[in-house]
Amino acid sequence: QAHLAESGGASVQAGGSLRLSCEVSGYKPNFYCMGWFRQVAGKEREGVATIDHDGDTRYLDSVKGRFTIAEDNDKRTLYLEMNNLKPEDTAMYYCALGSSGACITMGRYFAGRIDLEDVTPKFGDWGQGTQVTVSS
Repeated sequence: QAHLAESGGASVQAGGSLRLSCEVSGYKPNFYCMGWFRQVAGKEREGVATIDHDGDTRYLDSVKGRFTIAEDNDKRTLYLEMNNLKPEDTAMYYCALGSSGACITMGRYFAGRIDLEDVTPKFGDWGQGTQVTVSS
């Protein structure tokens, strides 16, 4: 089992930038999917971006061109580079580690074909979250 720990959340003004990090310790399989998710209190969780063991990435439409998901060379640190932040990006951000097939399923979620609840069971390990607040 892996342990995930997010950091980097902060309060910024609209148009600003942040880089979130997710440190992965413990067991991490060679074939995997890692993702960033976000949730506003009282609202449903939302998938933001995913990356698999081959480096293939997928994004929520509303963050395309503004957010970039990446991993460190040792693949023990996951990043989410966020630029041109908007107030609607305000949320608790979580990282998660899942099976390699989870990224393919997330593609169907990002395409609007399935609900997030249909794919989140494929992510077995989650971090505690880091808060991002964007003010206008």
